[in-house]
Order: sequence, then structure tokens, then C-alpha cells
Amino acid sequence: MPRKYIKKRLNSFGYAFKGIGAAFWYEPNMKLHLLGAIEAIFLGWFFDIKNSEWTWITLAIGLVWLAEIFNTAVEKLTDLVSPEYNELAGKVKDLAAGAVLIAALTALTIGLLIFWPYVEKLPGYHELLQKYL
Repeated sequence: MPRKYIKKRLNSFGYAFKGIGAAFWYEPNMKLHLLGAIEAIFLGWFFDIKNSEWTWITLAIGLVWLAEIFNTAVEKLTDLVSPEYNELAGKVKDLAAGAVLIAALTALTIGLLIFWPYVEKLPGYHELLQKYL
């Protein structure tokens, strides 16, 4: 392979990492998703979940981050091509935001399905439940 081809491919990785960094640095919602990912990773470590469960947690985190980055890209592009208010542009942004919501709710469901059985096994769980319900 020519050196120029390899250099272009390596540069494309640089652009990709630049985009990921910008998403985490400048987008407030991405910081919330990062916090949720850290919580899920901590709970996975705390409960010593199985490898198969780690797979689902990893996929859920990736899904949410992917959706948020796509949403940000759609919003930025929409703002570029339609700086003034436009009803159709608003619908495009709403659709992208809806995709993030679906991804986040899917991740939440995966988290509940994985972690709830571990939570129920915590000492004092049933007594605490009876006290407050």
C-alpha cells in the first residue's frame, strides 16, 4: 500500500477522535450520558456481573453515545443549512432527539433487567421495601 493511502487513513482516525472529543467536551447531554455510563460500570463492578451482562451494558452505553453523537451532528447540520426558524428543520431535530430518547430508554431497560436481581439480593432489601411500601 502506498504511504499516502496509509497516512490518509490515519488522519481519518484523528478526525474521528476529534469529533468524539468535541461531543464529550462541548455537549451537555453527552456529559450526562457519560455519568450514566460510569454509574453502570460501577454497578457492574460492585455486583460482579457476568461477562454476558457486561456485553449488554457495553452495547447499551455504545448505543446511547452513538445516538447522541448522531443527534448532535444532525442538529449542527440543520443549524448550518437552516439558520432561520423552519418547521421542517424543527421536525428533523425532534426526530433525532427522539432517537436518543429511545436509545436511553433501551439502555435503562437493559440496566434494570441486569441489576435488579442483584439489588434484590442485597441484605435488608426486603425489610426496607416493607418499611416504605
